[in-house]
Amino acid sequence: MAENGEEKLIAVARHIAKTLGQTDTMADDILQIFSNFDARLREKLSEKLGDEDPRGSAGLEQTLKSLDRQITRYVAADHPIWSDSADSSAFLDGVDELLAVIRDWTPMSSEKPVAACLERADDLLQQAMFRLEDEFRSLMEKGGESFDLIRYQNGELAADYSFDSEDDEDEDSEMIGNGEDNQIPVAHPISDYDIIIDALPSGTINDLHKIANRMVAAGYGKECSHAYSSGRREFLEESLSRLGLQKLSIEEVQKMPWSDLEDEIERWIKAVNVALRILFPSERRLCDRVFFGFSSAADLSFMEVCRGSTIQLLNFADAISIGSRAPERLFKVLDVFETVRDLMPEFDAVFSDQYCFFLRNESITIWKRLGEAIRGIFMELENLIHRDPAKAAVPGGGLHPITRYVMNYLRAACRSRQILEQVFVESIAPPGGSDYRKLDDRSMSSSSLSVQMAWIMELLESNLESKSRMYRDPALCSVFMMNNGRYIIQKVKDSELESLLGEDWIQKHSRKVRQYLVNYQRSSWNKVLGVLKLDNSSLASNVVTSEALKEKLKLFNTSFEEICKTQSTWVIFDEQFREELRISVVRNLSPAYCTFLGRLQTVPDIGKHLEKYISYYLKAAFVFARNPVAYITPMNLM
Repeated sequence: MAENGEEKLIAVARHIAKTLGQTDTMADDILQIFSNFDARLREKLSEKLGDEDPRGSAGLEQTLKSLDRQITRYVAADHPIWSDSADSSAFLDGVDELLAVIRDWTPMSSEKPVAACLERADDLLQQAMFRLEDEFRSLMEKGGESFDLIRYQNGELAADYSFDSEDDEDEDSEMIGNGEDNQIPVAHPISDYDIIIDALPSGTINDLHKIANRMVAAGYGKECSHAYSSGRREFLEESLSRLGLQKLSIEEVQKMPWSDLEDEIERWIKAVNVALRILFPSERRLCDRVFFGFSSAADLSFMEVCRGSTIQLLNFADAISIGSRAPERLFKVLDVFETVRDLMPEFDAVFSDQYCFFLRNESITIWKRLGEAIRGIFMELENLIHRDPAKAAVPGGGLHPITRYVMNYLRAACRSRQILEQVFVESIAPPGGSDYRKLDDRSMSSSSLSVQMAWIMELLESNLESKSRMYRDPALCSVFMMNNGRYIIQKVKDSELESLLGEDWIQKHSRKVRQYLVNYQRSSWNKVLGVLKLDNSSLASNVVTSEALKEKLKLFNTSFEEICKTQSTWVIFDEQFREELRISVVRNLSPAYCTFLGRLQTVPDIGKHLEKYISYYLKAAFVFARNPVAYITPMNLM
């Protein structure tokens, strides 16, 4: 039944075409009108009228002629089509109609007349697409010129408008000058990165979307993406340049003097934060608006826009990660590592699509390389301690430069303890879905940072022990170890090292320092104390002669003076420790000295004239260079 109705409709169409088709084009126009209602009707009309219309595709050919006249007029125009809204609408209508004709007639492309017409249609479509691409580029360029809102000043973002456009008072308050011509943009410090920049006017975005819609539908999506990305890529590169970031290769970064590189790292940190938190999200939003409804084209375009700038930023971080492992570079490398770590959520969010996935993976790879670089720097610190030669001993047994350097270095490094904990944890978990800025207590406890610090301390102590052997005097050797051991403990207690190394470590090394003190007293003052001792048998028989006592006193005075003279050039760096050492020496020396003086007082020819034999004040053995001279009289020893 349906077929009979269709045959009747076709018969009517044939009759109308025969009756009215008295001119060369009228029949074709009528056929085209009918065929626009249904492709099946056009096909059957072509079959039925084939004998009467040997061309078979007359309607298609005539339509193409009409579209050719309409489209070619705009394609050949020497002025921008989008300068007039009527022209742009008419041009897009012609493109839409051409796309519809190609789409509807493609199923019959096996027919030679239709195939020839479609080939002409494709040529016309290609010309239209080339012109649309030119118009697309022109719109982007003009839109950028008329909507140039962002400037960068010393790492700060300045604008000719307020980001909070709803508050007119704030906008007015950010302008300086009475007249409109004297208004000066005020820089906005970048403290809140929750900013979206519309780098093109809304009307321009709508026009670009209309063009992109046609080009993607015509199979020219890649060409449209290329036109889009070339314009926006230039904008991003200029934005990074305004932030002070130079285009440097990895080799150029590695050859740069360290002082210059430190400044470049500071600029890089500002630039990468602005890029990942403001510029790239803004580009993502703009791209999605221009290519709304075409997610694949939007993703491809965004990747092409951001790839160059992202690689530039990542290459700089990569150059830092594979650069020198000199210990002094640690702190700037930590800054770069922390910056990349904190931006990982932004890398995840911005580069989540299929085309940008490799950029996200590259950021993770470089982040891990930076961690390896930090561990490598600590290995170089270990090598530095190993290689530091004993050579000449430090005069006076004072602090060795290696002790100062290592302890101050570790104290400064531990200010970034949280980052170092993450670097030294045995396996850094893949970033996906985690908060890179925090580690839970369990992760912290599994970190090997404490072990690393304890190992460096052990290396330092071993190195100092080797250096102490350069001193021929055992007492001075102990003074050297006391000084350096005391300094190490103080630096540990006054920093994060205390919690890293633990109370047991501090107590253990405090006992070592006390043992060095004991060794010092034994190797210097015990010899003096031995002079004061009297033979027990002599004391029992009371046969100690005055001459023997006088000789002992003379020997004591001589030994005492020699020690004072020798140790007067020795150094105790810490004032409190100097006082503790004084007290220790006095407590060790005083009882024996007082006992000896008491014995002298019992000798008849000496006791009455004791002051004659002790005619000077005894210099204390604990008198060292840079310290005020201390004296001990017989009375205060008693």
